[in-house]
Amino acid sequence: MLRLQLTSMIDVIFLLLIFFMVTTTLSSPESRLSTGLQTERDESARTADFEPQIVEAKLVDGAPGFVLGQRVFRDRQSLIAVLEELPKEAGVFVRVSGDVRIEWVAAALQACEDAGFERVNYVPAK
Repeated sequence: MLRLQLTSMIDVIFLLLIFFMVTTTLSSPESRLSTGLQTERDESARTADFEPQIVEAKLVDGAPGFVLGQRVFRDRQSLIAVLEELPKEAGVFVRVSGDVRIEWVAAALQACEDAGFERVNYVPAK
């Protein structure tokens, strides 16, 4: 008659039981995990927070110019004067059309830097 040895199987079961007991006590519950999102509950969301500030360097009526919203500027100093009044936290985008010269692109980027923007994003023509 053949007898089964159950001693080794009982040892394995106890080892697995101890392993699962130790691992479940060391992990924290998911409800206590911190999220990676930072929220500010003090301020309410404004519409201006979601609208990007875009300076376009393009030809307007056949002459190069800077367009900010509905306004057209023909020189860098007048663009800087308006850009200094805008909020700086959101940053600014400089969008360029393919028909302006590189001097106007560089002037738009420099005007944003001179106005105090730390985040200036360049968007080239398609």
